[in-house]
Amino acid sequence: MKIVIHARQAQLAEDFKGIVEEKLNSMNRFSVTIDRVEVEIIHEANPRQGKFSHRVILTSHGAGPLLRAQAAAFNDVAAFDLAIKNFELQIRKAHEKGKDIDHSSLRELAASE
Repeated sequence: MKIVIHARQAQLAEDFKGIVEEKLNSMNRFSVTIDRVEVEIIHEANPRQGKFSHRVILTSHGAGPLLRAQAAAFNDVAAFDLAIKNFELQIRKAHEKGKDIDHSSLRELAASE
């Protein structure tokens, strides 16, 4: 999975890139095909937006479904943590939808034997 980070009017924390790579690479445990994930960090300079001054948008591209999650918080790492939770829920839902589930009951299985 290729990870592309865009920072718009924002200075990122020193360990931000490592955190992003670690958390997004942990999403490989689901069998959803994602070729590239774009991480966009936007800083709002308006002082009234203090608690929500950093916004993180995650967008996936690839053969799998298009996934998009965004969150806002007081710094870039906190906003990324909130966005990755939403992103993981979407990946988990796509993974569960792709499973082949047999809905036959035990009674039907016993009768066929």
